[in-house]
Formats: sequence, C-alpha cells, structure tokens
Amino acid sequence: MAGIFKKIAEKLFKNFFKKRKDMKLGLYGPPNGGKTTLANRICEDWLNEKDAMGTVSSIAHETREVQIKNSVVIESKNGKKLTFNLVDTPGIATKIDYEDFIKEGMDEKDAKVRAKEATKGVIDSIKWLDDMDAVVVVLDATKDPYSQVNITIVGNLEARKTPVLVVANKIDLKKADIKKIQAAFPQYKVIGISAMKGQNIEEFYETLFEVAR
Repeated sequence: MAGIFKKIAEKLFKNFFKKRKDMKLGLYGPPNGGKTTLANRICEDWLNEKDAMGTVSSIAHETREVQIKNSVVIESKNGKKLTFNLVDTPGIATKIDYEDFIKEGMDEKDAKVRAKEATKGVIDSIKWLDDMDAVVVVLDATKDPYSQVNITIVGNLEARKTPVLVVANKIDLKKADIKKIQAAFPQYKVIGISAMKGQNIEEFYETLFEVAR
C-alpha cells in the first residue's frame, strides 16, 4: 500500500509543476515575413511596450537572435485569459550569402558579419522548436507560400505535432493573396492580418485561444 501511495504522490507532484510550466508561443517563418512586427504589436497591445522585441528593417535577417518576452497576458472577448512567453525567432532560410547583403547597400565587412550571425540565428531557431508549446507561422501574403523554407518549417512542426496557427501577414498590400496560403496549408487555420497597421488583429488574438491551449 505504501508503494501505491508513493506513486500517486509522485504523479500529483509532477502534474503540479507541469501545470505551472510557462507556455512558450513561438513566432516562426522566413525572413521579412513580419515576425518582429507582430511581436512588437502584441507587446504594445497587451503590455503597453513599444518596439519591445526589437527594430525591423527591409533588409533580411534584422533579427538574428531569439528574443523572449515573458508573461504576456491576452484576454478574449468573453473574458478568458491566456498567458504565455512570447518567443520571436530569427527568420529561417536555406541559404545565407553575404553578397546578398552587399546588394542591399552594406559594406563587405558588415555583410559577412551579418551573414555569420544570421546563420547562427537559423540554427538557434530550429533548436528552439523542441521548446515550443504552440507556434504562429508568419508568412508574407504577397509571396509564393510554396517555398522550400515554408515547407521545411511546417514539416518540422507537423513531425513534432505542435499546434500551429498560420498568419498571412501584409494583407494591406495589393498583391496579398490569403487564399493561396490557405491552399498551401489546408491542415491549419489561416488568419490574414497586417501586423504593421493592426488590421484584423482582434481575430488573430481570438484565434490564439483555439490554438494555444
């Protein structure tokens, strides 16, 4: 009998601390999809902190290190609350060439440094996948979703059985095509937003409650 009670106590002990584990919500996607813009929007809306997750740039790989904002609390229309640690990850790419940064106006020295840091950022992003409880895949709605990078990201998430919400960002632009993203990833809920302008952001927050449970 003592052994049975010991096992029950151990199980209760583990469950207690499991429930206290902070949920990690990761923002993933290719470079320049709008992950940091969305992360900043979330922090401004719910923490009243502007540009809390860093600056954004038209040059790829502005975010080269994993950025974390702890204890973000959002509230649904019916009063439910969701608390999570927000993890903004560097953009994932299959190829990083310093010459691409030179084309954007950077000198060779800075371009090589950025390429090195960006490569490390991609590796770190992939490593962090194992720690994610739910992931928001942020895609540029003006670009072709059937890229090797996007398929690789989604494939990794499917293999891990990670809950996923796909965000079709930049719907304020004329070339945005949400239906194409929905057709590419029909297994997931797709929400169209403009993280920069806040367009449709309320629907995004409400949908997070369905994914990040």
